[in-house]
This record gives sequence, C-alpha cells and structure tokens, in this order.
Amino acid sequence: MMNLMHWRLLVAVADAGCVAKAASQVGITQSGASQAISQLEDMLGVKVLLRDRRRTTVTAIGEQVIAQARRMLVEWESIKKLVDASRGLHAGRIKLATFPSVFTSLLPSFLQSFGQQYPGINVVTLDGTDEEIEAWLADGTVDVGVVMNPGAEREAFVLGRDVWVVVAPTSHPLARRSSGIGVGLEQLADEPYVLATGGCRLNSRRLFEEAGHALSDLRISVRDWPTAFELIREGMGLSLVPESLLPVARQGLRVLNLATPIYREFGLVCSEAGRLSPAMHAFFDQLRRTRSVARLAAHRHASPEPRCAPWRERRMSPRS
Repeated sequence: MMNLMHWRLLVAVADAGCVAKAASQVGITQSGASQAISQLEDMLGVKVLLRDRRRTTVTAIGEQVIAQARRMLVEWESIKKLVDASRGLHAGRIKLATFPSVFTSLLPSFLQSFGQQYPGINVVTLDGTDEEIEAWLADGTVDVGVVMNPGAEREAFVLGRDVWVVVAPTSHPLARRSSGIGVGLEQLADEPYVLATGGCRLNSRRLFEEAGHALSDLRISVRDWPTAFELIREGMGLSLVPESLLPVARQGLRVLNLATPIYREFGLVCSEAGRLSPAMHAFFDQLRRTRSVARLAAHRHASPEPRCAPWRERRMSPRS
C-alpha cells in the first residue's frame, strides 16, 4: 500500500535526479528507496522513472503523476500545519541522548527528515555513556534516549540490532581458521585481549562474565574503537566488537564469527516527561512512517536469522 512517504520520495527523486540523494533527504536507505519506487510503479502500473548509471529521469506520464503528487503534498502540508498548531507542534524541543556510534550510523538521515516535517521542533542531541543516559532518563534531563538491550517492559522502539564478532590480528593463529568455523568464548578468555568499551558499561567483558568466563590476559582497556583496532593490528591482542563498528579498511585484521551468536539491540526509550510531550508523539509517529518504507528493503534482503532484522517496533503505551 502506498503512503505519503512514497510520494515524497518520488518528488525528491525527480528534483535530485538521483535515488541516493533523494533517499537521504527522506531519511531512508538507497536500497529502501529503490524498493519503494518499484512498489509505487507496480501499484500504478506504469513507469514513472527511467534509471541508468548516470542519472534518473522522469517519463512523460511520470511528469504528470509528479505534478499531481506535488499538489497533493502541498495540500497535505497545509492540513498538517493546521492540525499541528492545534496540538501544540508549531514549536517545541526534544532532548535526545545517544551514543556517538549509534548517532552517526542510525539517526542523522531520520533527524533531517523529521526537521523537514516539523521545522518548529528543535531536536537537541546529547552524547553519553549507557549509564549516563539511564540516569538522564530517570531524572528527566532528556525526553528520550538510546538504550542498549532494553527489556520488553520498557516499551522501546527498536532502532536496530547487530552481532558481536571476533577481531584478531592477521598474525594470530585464529586468523588461519576457516570463516565457516565459529569461535567459542572459552577459546578467547585466556588470549591477550584488547578491551574497547565505547564508553559503555555493557561491553565485551560483560559478555564473558555472563557466560561464566573471565579475561585472564587483559592487556589494555580503551574507550574508542579506532584505537582498539590499531592496537589489534599491532598484535597486542584480539577483541570482541559489534559488527556495525568494524572499520572499512580492515588490513591487518581478521574477522570471525562466534560459535554461538550474541546480539546487541538499540532501542529508544522515553522518560516520564517525554511520554507527555506532543513533540515526542510526533517524533515516534515519524519513526513509524519512516520504518514503513525502510522495511521494504529489510523484508527482501533479510538474513536467515530473524532476530537481526532492523527497524522492529514494540508498541508504545497509550501514554507514549
């Protein structure tokens, strides 16, 4: 079923002449945008765009469709402004607490899209550790925060999930292991180890402790991930790292899977003050609308492990 996000995306592609730029403007991935455009064309039964390696152009019927879409979106914005004003959404502020790594990978495109939809709402982001974020949520310093592995009782909106992987120097004996053979935590406990915390209490040492193991040869503990990868390259030790934080340049590094996969999940949790905020209602409504388009790609490109699927949502309570 088509929704307003499809029409906004179509107009954005026509203006930008590029699916990637348009996807960034509406806050979804390029693959999600391509899937959404294909779905729209299937529903209409005509081609509205012609895509090649250099540029995306509009067909003759596409020009007419897009002209109608522009008028429809203008009318919708007028309706929305009228309703938003009545709900107190013409102005407001949201204080969002997050980890730097989560912010850079998951939230910028969405926040850009949200700002376009609600220009009167100012989103202020605060970087913190997981313990700091929990404290800010508890005392109402922030309206919403990114929480690691939130329990079901917290009614979190799940942003994404990734798997922990083993990162070793290419000189390490484990580097010669076949990629199809997983590594057990017990095999790592006595190895020279580089602990990267990312500023979080829930780090890889906690994973060992929960499994009943202890790191017997902890060589160094660092806060930031780039430093940890450099130390691993130099042969100081190996480490467990969230897959989403792996560097693009992996020279000198060998990445292996765990024998029993372990996942971490990111979810947005409201503070008590945030649950009462009209601006937060709009924020989560926009997240749900964005997810409805982004999940097109997720469904078609999902891995066999269903728990890895991004953009899953637990319903907010009536107060939220």
